[in-house]
Amino acid sequence: MAEKVALVTGGARGIGRGCVLELAKRGFDIVIVDLLRPEMERTAGEVTALGRQVMIEEADVAEHARAKEIAAAVRVRFGRLDVLVNNAGRGNPTGILEITEEAYDRTIAVNLKSCFNYIQAFAPMMLEGGGGRIVSMSSLNAHTGGVTSAVSKFSYAAAKAGIIGMTRALAKELGPTIAVNAVCPGVIETEIGNSLTKARGPELAKKISLNRLGTPADVAQLVAFLATAEPFFITGQAISLDGFQWEI
Repeated sequence: MAEKVALVTGGARGIGRGCVLELAKRGFDIVIVDLLRPEMERTAGEVTALGRQVMIEEADVAEHARAKEIAAAVRVRFGRLDVLVNNAGRGNPTGILEITEEAYDRTIAVNLKSCFNYIQAFAPMMLEGGGGRIVSMSSLNAHTGGVTSAVSKFSYAAAKAGIIGMTRALAKELGPTIAVNAVCPGVIETEIGNSLTKARGPELAKKISLNRLGTPADVAQLVAFLATAEPFFITGQAISLDGFQWEI
């Protein structure tokens, strides 16, 4: 039986990798769920180097049945889950007049339905183990409709806003045994966001009070706090992490 176990969806790279490594440093054995096997294996090697056990599961997080399969595998391997980080996501900058139904559905499925999939699959195990923490990755987009005035991401914003509503409802339903929170990052320097941050990074930084863009490590520190802090009196919250981006 593992002492503490955390699962991170989309944990192979970017913000997810940052969360994986920070939780491993804090003593968690790790389950990484992602579609990117080479990146998963590389991140898994980093976890092993930190002296923690790691399990990797290649999966499309939008698939409900696959989440159940992974829960069964985690039960066999570790016997418990203490922290669930719903980090997997994808963007879609297509506007309302151009986006296809299929593209809209996929954006909602990967960003929002995936949270439902993994919470429903793992909440029973967490309750049996005496409780735990769920942290889901929302976005500044949920509040603004886009982190910059040049980018309107209505389908992405809709999904990320849905995560906030789900978080608040589940904090009521699963409390006091499981604390459920959401994190709302602003502009973060990741592989996915490189085209935006490389082209407009200095310009965007001028509109952030801390005068820099965020990093995966910034997000990981907050996620790790929500996963480990004791005593704990934070649940049902959507916590902004944007360096105070005062202009979009």
